[in-house]
Parts: sequence; C-alpha cells; structure tokens
Amino acid sequence: MKILTTSQMRQVEQECAKIGLPPSVLMENAGKAVAEEVRRILGTIDQQHILILIGPGNNGGDGLVAARHLHDWGAKVSLYLFSQRTPDDPNFNLVQERGITCVEVTQDEGLDRLDELLSSANAVIDAMFGTGKSRPLRGIFLQALDRVSRAKKRQPDVHIIALDLPSGLNADTGAVDPACLYADNTITLGFPKPGLLNPPGAERAGKVTVADIGIPTYLAEQVNKEVTNSDWAKLFLPERPLEANKGSFGRVLVVAGSINYIGAAYLACSGALRVGAGLVTLATAHSLQPILASKLTEVTYLPLPESAPGIISPEAARLIHQELSHYNVLLLGCGLGQSQSAIRFIQAALLRLKLEPPPLVLDADALNTLAKTPKWWQQLTDNAILTPHPGEMARLTGLPIDKIQSDRAGIAKRMAVEWHKIIVLKGAYTVIAAPDGQSRISPIANPGLASGGTGDVLSGVITGLVAQGLSLFDAAACGVFLHGEAGEMVKARLGDAGMIASDLLPELPLVIKQLKEG
Repeated sequence: MKILTTSQMRQVEQECAKIGLPPSVLMENAGKAVAEEVRRILGTIDQQHILILIGPGNNGGDGLVAARHLHDWGAKVSLYLFSQRTPDDPNFNLVQERGITCVEVTQDEGLDRLDELLSSANAVIDAMFGTGKSRPLRGIFLQALDRVSRAKKRQPDVHIIALDLPSGLNADTGAVDPACLYADNTITLGFPKPGLLNPPGAERAGKVTVADIGIPTYLAEQVNKEVTNSDWAKLFLPERPLEANKGSFGRVLVVAGSINYIGAAYLACSGALRVGAGLVTLATAHSLQPILASKLTEVTYLPLPESAPGIISPEAARLIHQELSHYNVLLLGCGLGQSQSAIRFIQAALLRLKLEPPPLVLDADALNTLAKTPKWWQQLTDNAILTPHPGEMARLTGLPIDKIQSDRAGIAKRMAVEWHKIIVLKGAYTVIAAPDGQSRISPIANPGLASGGTGDVLSGVITGLVAQGLSLFDAAACGVFLHGEAGEMVKARLGDAGMIASDLLPELPLVIKQLKEG
C-alpha cells in the first residue's frame, strides 16, 4: 500500500476530480468509511455517546458525514464546532435536520459545555484539522485539546479516535505539537501518511487503519514508498515445488559468534532455517563449534581458526573466500565482537575479495567494523543488504541518533542511494530502502522485539529468503514483515514483556502458513 505525503495526496485528489470523483463524493465516502470503522472499533454503538470535534475545514466536513451515519445507526452523537459552517454546507444541514446536538465554541464561554459533553462521552473523535494544519495549535484549539486530554486521564475508558490524523501531527514528518492527543485509534483516509509511521507521531496515532474512500489505486502508482502488508508479502513467498530437494531452496553460509556472543550464531542460523532455506552452514570459531552443535543439529559446520579461544582469526578470511562459490548468500556479523582480531577478520573477509561474492547480508559487528573504515561503501560490493539499528546507523553515517530517528525513512532512502546498498533501518516501523529510490515501511511497533537477539533472527530470516531466490529488496522487505508478524503472534500469546528472541523461531513457519492459506 502506497504511503502518500500531503502534496501527493492533494495531487491524487485533484486527479480524482478529473475522473468524476469530486471533493463532495470523496467526503461522503470518507465520512461513511470512518463511521463504519468507528462502529467496528467500539462494537455495538447503540446509545453510546460519541462526541465529535468539528474543525473548520474538510476534516470537519468528514466528521459531519460520519456524525450523520453514526446517528442513523443508533449512537447518541454530539458535535462541538470550532467555527460556523456556511449556510450552504449540505453536510451540516443534514446533521441539523436530524436534531443532532451542536455546540459552537463561540457560545461556550469557559468551555463548560465541552466539559459537560466530555463527562458523558464514551468516545471522542478528533475531526479538527487532519492534514490541513501545520502551524502550532493556539487559542481555543489548544484549550479544547487540553480539556480532552484531562478528560482522558479522569476517564481512561474514553476512546479517542483521530480522523485522518490526530490534530497537531505533521502528516509528512511525524513532528507533533505538544497539544496533539494520544489517540487510541487513527482512521486515515485513502492512503497511510508518512508521519503516522515515524516517531514521535506514530506514538500519538495509536492503532492506524486505512479507510478506503474510493480513490483508484492507479492514481498513486508512481509513488515509490509503500507500507508492507499481508497481501503484498503473500506475493513474494518463495515457491515450494513438490519435486524439490534441499538444493532447491538455497545454500546459506553464516559467519557468526564469538566467546561472548555464542547465541547470536544460533539465532541467525535458526532464522534462515525457519523460513525455508535448504542448507545452512555455520562458520564459527573452532572452539565454539561443539557448543553450537549441541543446539543446532540441522546445520553443517565450517570451523574457523582462532586467535584466542572463541575469537575468529583474521587468517580465516582466506577460508571463507575459498568456500563462497558454494553458497547462494553470505550472512556475516552477528555476534563476532569488536576485538582487534574480529575487526581485521571482517575487513579481510569483506573488503579484500578478488572475485564477485554472492549476495551479502551484513549485521551487527560487520556494520560496526565498516563504520571504522573510511569510504567503506566504495570498497564493498553493491550486492549487499545492511541491517543497522539506529545506533549502528549513527556510526555508519556520523549522524546523531535523534537526527536519524526524526527522519528514519528519509535518511535510510538517502543513504541507500549514496551507498548503493539495500538498507534495513531496524526499530519501530522498520524502513527498507533501495538504491533506486524504492522504500517500504513496516507498520509494526512491538516493544517485545526490543530485546537481545531479535536482530540476529531478522538477519537470518532475510538471508534465508535471499537464498531462495528473492531479490535483495524483496527479501529484506518480506523478511521484515515475517519477523514482525512473528513478534505480533508472540505478543498476542505472552504479552510484550518477557518475549525473547527464540520465541520468534517457531512462529515464523506459522506466519508463512497463514499467508499461504489467505
């Protein structure tokens, strides 16, 4: 599903008008779609008191249409208007014909009526500004949102729903006005907006759903930023022919682990196996091989020479180079550590290749080593996926972490183009960016995934998909989706506290199974 900026959305709406979908039709579609989603969110709405904050522009118009439908379905609807609607406003006239309670802010000195309506509301719908407000919230708007926030603290069960965007959230960047509400749900119209998938806006939006308002999808086909979803991921799952053998599903070489990070090797290899890779070989320090063999019974091994117990020697790079031609993909970096020996090994393995290597997936200590190497991207093959978390991305770019987090999609896209590599910027709403300008964003933010080892699983998942023939960009995006959905399954079963990386492994085949079964 495409992600549209404010200007792109405006352009699409202009194109709609040219094909017989004027703003009045889109507003009717939007209001009804919002009402239907509100009904789904709240369950039965008969006699529930729903307060709708009606702004002065089109967002307010959408709210008026939603109010009419909710009223007709049995809800007790009240409207709080922040400006007078014009006499020829058909949606306001239809609301008045139904006798729906309307309170104008100009008639509510001290906001006493607003407080009264809030005290009896089961749900509050923010239809004040949507994408149309970029200036700071001031005056009566600031005061009203403050009253809603205070009411929510007094009555935690009051459900706050934002129409298109929480007012005060920048649709393009995710920047928020301090008065912006923390919505339980945001019903965004037509297409997702970037600000809903970037902090801090994502934190204010709550659960985001996209309402179909009748815009033909082909009008946005030129947009190169998308959000991953199950319909998309299903198209890219590797085929599993009945006559297959293990060679049909690719050969993976994983170079991982050190004396302090033995588990990283286990998690990375298991991630590749659990998404269907045919054969996985673990290249690790010689003394660690017996330990890992007791845990990883399905992989083969390439024991590597050591410079110290559990630390791979730089001399091992020659052995890796000799073996590369036998594999479809190389994953390197998980748990290798940052000893001088490990750094020299990583540099030799990655930057002194005489022949074109198979595709690379680089994580963790491979990235930390590259960050210490001037102009590393000019020495590294372009046939590579990098999977940094924000701290590693900061080291690779030289930018502060808060700068990266403030523009995750923009920075990932810019660096993918500059470095000529696929970038997977991990974290809440993981961004996948390609050198050709394409990008995808995961809709998942799961605090349960913020624990050691989950990134190793993700690297293994992506590697396993590359081995099975997916392009680097599709493997990265599909891997992020499968990993995120596995996390959601664990969260549904265990909650988001106490989830550990190995919990994801048995869920991965189940995610794939569910996708295939529709």
